[in-house]
Amino acid sequence: MTQATALSVLDLGSNLLGFYDGRVAGVRYYSDEPNWLDDGGFSLGICSYAIVDGSHAIVYDTHLSVSHAQDIRRILEARGVRDIRVVLSHWHLDHIAGNAAFADCEIIAGKETMRLLTENKIAIEAGTQDGAPAISPLVMPTTVIDGEHELTCGSVTIEFKPLDIHSRDGVALYLPRDGTLLAGDTLEDTVTYVVEPERLGAHLRDLERMATWEFSRILPNHGAKERIAGLGYDRALIDATRIYVERLMRVREDGSLAKLSLSDFIREPLAAGSITLFHPYEAVHRANVDKVLGTLPASEA
Repeated sequence: MTQATALSVLDLGSNLLGFYDGRVAGVRYYSDEPNWLDDGGFSLGICSYAIVDGSHAIVYDTHLSVSHAQDIRRILEARGVRDIRVVLSHWHLDHIAGNAAFADCEIIAGKETMRLLTENKIAIEAGTQDGAPAISPLVMPTTVIDGEHELTCGSVTIEFKPLDIHSRDGVALYLPRDGTLLAGDTLEDTVTYVVEPERLGAHLRDLERMATWEFSRILPNHGAKERIAGLGYDRALIDATRIYVERLMRVREDGSLAKLSLSDFIREPLAAGSITLFHPYEAVHRANVDKVLGTLPASEA
């Protein structure tokens, strides 16, 4: 069933492009059968980014498939880009699936991302990590960064900022020139996708750390296309995520919380307009609650 990609190219400033696909009602990209691509990134909507300056570009995540990544590369090269590097936000499949399209480029990852990809490479290539589709071959990072680091793309300065949110190996990119924080999966609209329920306390601490940073807008990988293409999100997205994580951590002690619908669970940030209610996140929320209650193993995330 795999179809041609329908990437929307978003002009997000003088040095930033977004490549968005998904959130299309009634449309699946890979298969009618359950799979991580359709039931995760495509159904929720996903945006990869490219920082561009003249002939130089840094691609932040390689999208849902090699086809998506090939389209991104063609678009950049049509704009005169000749030097492409890749930065991975973390190791999850909907962010590294297109690596093969950049096999001849430098691929940069944090130390934890490299470790997790190495540990799970055989399963990812066999399609047993999260099921179909398999990612084979999985093209591995060529450069590993441990801790915070400064990168440049032409004249654009980029801060590489590791975060333990959503996944222990998260990496955000901060662009001081215009105050943009590319958040990867550390923040999502509507709610965070819990993969490591035993680490919610650590995630909460790094959300609090992120809230102290200075920036003018947040661009997550999973969010509303119209919002990403417009003004982006502000720091209220961090507060909405904090509220959600704190409540998830309480569901074991307060059974009434576990029974709430998603809209009731996050009623304050919804009312404030910090986030929007996107129906597929109701299933994400139910799975999150089950993981925290211990009825689903983390590996089924």
